Amino acid sequence: VQLQASGGGLVQPGGSLRLSCAASGSIFSINAMGWYRQTPGKQRELVATVTKGGNTNYADSVKGRFTISRDNAKNTVYLQMNSLKPEDTAVYYCNAGGFEVGFRVFSSWGQGTLVTVSS
Repeated sequence: VQLQASGGGLVQPGGSLRLSCAASGSIFSINAMGWYRQTPGKQRELVATVTKGGNTNYADSVKGRFTISRDNAKNTVYLQMNSLKPEDTAVYYCNAGGFEVGFRVFSSWGQGTLVTVSS
């Protein structure tokens, strides 16, 4: 299963961006989908996750500013980021886990998309 992320870029503090990540391949079902981020010298950290049923979980640092959602018919997860801060600058990675056709378990990562928040 492959994940293709898009939507990163340069934005001023207080601005908004929307990230998208589409999964493709021999997908039978996708359980959790999520977004993580990483800055140089630091470990990758969870930003937000969403289950197939729509239950969400957010890092404290983004609660109230970011919204994760998914379109199960399109195997796509989104991250709407509002009120962006310079500390949100990072490479953002999407992740999805579930079952391939044949009931093989998968957990895949997207290629990463850079978000830069700067004036």
